Amino acid sequence: MTQKALIYCRVSSKKQSTEGSGLTSQHQRCDAYASQQGYEVEKVFPDDITGGGNFMKRQGMVAMLNYIKAHPETSYVIIFDDLKRLARDTKYYLILRETLDALKVRVECLNFTFDDTPEGEFYETVIAAGGQLERKQGARQVRQKIIARFEAGYWGTNAPLGYKMQTAKGKSRLLVRDEPMASYIQEALEGFACGRFETQVEVGRFLNNCPEFKLIHGKSMHADTIKSMLTKSVYAGMVELKKWGIEARKGHHEALIDMQTFQKNQIRLGGRAKAPIRKDMALSFPLRGAVCCAGCNKPYTSTLSKGRNKYYPYYLCLQKECEFYGKSLKRDDVEGAFEKLVMQLSPSKVIVKSFGHMFRHQWNEMGRNLKDSRKSFETQLGQLQTQKSRTIDKLINTNHSSVTAACEQRIQEIELDIVVTEEKIQNFGRPLADFDENFRTAIEFLADPYKLWASDNYEHKRAVLRMGFSEPLVYDRNEGFRTACKSSPFRLLDGFQLCNKEMVDDTGLEPVTRYGL
Repeated sequence: MTQKALIYCRVSSKKQSTEGSGLTSQHQRCDAYASQQGYEVEKVFPDDITGGGNFMKRQGMVAMLNYIKAHPETSYVIIFDDLKRLARDTKYYLILRETLDALKVRVECLNFTFDDTPEGEFYETVIAAGGQLERKQGARQVRQKIIARFEAGYWGTNAPLGYKMQTAKGKSRLLVRDEPMASYIQEALEGFACGRFETQVEVGRFLNNCPEFKLIHGKSMHADTIKSMLTKSVYAGMVELKKWGIEARKGHHEALIDMQTFQKNQIRLGGRAKAPIRKDMALSFPLRGAVCCAGCNKPYTSTLSKGRNKYYPYYLCLQKECEFYGKSLKRDDVEGAFEKLVMQLSPSKVIVKSFGHMFRHQWNEMGRNLKDSRKSFETQLGQLQTQKSRTIDKLINTNHSSVTAACEQRIQEIELDIVVTEEKIQNFGRPLADFDENFRTAIEFLADPYKLWASDNYEHKRAVLRMGFSEPLVYDRNEGFRTACKSSPFRLLDGFQLCNKEMVDDTGLEPVTRYGL
C-alpha cells in the first residue's frame, strides 16, 4: 500500500509568499523527495507567518492537524524541508512533536534525519534551541536598528498612512509625502483642529469621500484608525516609539501639519465627546443636533415616517420629561424658518465692503508688527532653553527616582514647547500671505451665508451653523425660531451697520454754502 504524505511549507511573512519564491521552492523540493521515496502526496499546507510563538496561531499548521484528526484511519508522513519550518521556539517545538506522536504521524525532514534514540532526541532538541536562539538574536538586532533610527530622528518602522519610505543617494531612508493621500490627511487633521469637522466620524466621512481614497487605501477608515491618525505626532514632524522608551523628538521628514495644530487636536480629543451624526440621517437632516426644543432646550432628533407611498421627514423631541415629547415637526417647516433666519444674517453690501477694507488695513498693519512679535518669541525660546538646561542639571544631581521621573517628564514638555516656539519664529520669517487668497472665501460667506446653506454639500450646511451662530438655536412649534445668538463676526457687522446709520455725512447738518462753509 502506497504511503500517504502531507507537505508542510512555511515562510516568515505574507510579503515573502507574494513577492518571493519560498513557498514554491519548498513545495517543489518536498514533492521531489516524496517521489523519490515513492510516497503519494495527498495535500499541501502552506503558512506565511513567523515561526516564533505558539504553532496553533498558524492557520496552515492548524489545518494540517485538523486534517489528520479527520482521517484517523490513514497513516501519514509529514514532509518539510528544514527543522526551523516546524517551530523556532523550543517549548512549542517539543509540544508540537508530542502532538504529532500522539496522532501517530511520522515526520521526515530534507535537511535533518530523525533518530529515535536518546542521543538523537538530544540533538533534535539542540537544533530546535538553536533556531530559537537565532530568532531571538535576529529580533534583537532588528530592534536595536529601529531604536537607533528613531533616536537619530528617522522613522524606523512601516510608513504611516500618507507617507512612504524613500532612499536618497548617500542618505538614510526617509519618510516623504505620499500624494494624494498626504494632502487628504493634512486637510482632515487641520479641519478637525479648526472645528470644520466636529467629530472623528466626520473626519472619517470626509476621507472616505475623497476621490481615489478607496482605490489607494482599499477600505473605509475605521474609528480606531481615525483616532490613531489624530494622535500620531509623526504628522507634526516628530518621531517617537513609546513602547520602547523613545520619547517624541524632531524628525528629519516633512510635517503635514505644524505642532500647534497637533496640540489643538489633542485638546479636542481630550474634551467632551460629541455625539456622532448617523450616516444615514446626516444629509437628510442638516439641523439634527443643532436645533433645540423650546420645551426642554435639548436638541431635536430626526426620523423618517413611513406613509402610504413614501417616507416623510420630521424633527422631533425624545425627552420624556418634555411637554412636547414624541411630537413631530415637519422638516420643511423647520428648515424653511431656518432659511429665513440665515437670510437675515446678511448685512448690506456697503457694510461688507467697508468691513473688508478695515480688515485688510488691519492685516497689513499686522504684517508690519511681525518683527516685534518675532523678537518676543526669540526671547521666549531662550528662556525655554535655559529651563531645559537647569532641569537637566537637576536630573544629573539627583538620586531620587521620583525626582528623576518628574525631571524627565518636564524635559519632554519643554522640548515640545521649544518645537512650537521654533515653528512660530520660522513662520514669522515668512512674508505674510496674500489677503485675498486667505480671506476671500470668508468675506464672501459674511456677505451671503445663505449661498453656502443652499449648497447640496452637507459640510457647507453644517459650516453655516458653526460660523453663523455662537449658541444652539431654539425652535418653538408655535412661534418659530427664538432670538438667535449670532456669532462674533455678524454681531460686529450689526454694530458696524448701526454706527454707519448714526454717522453724519461729511458736509454736516447745515445747508451747504457756495464756498462749502
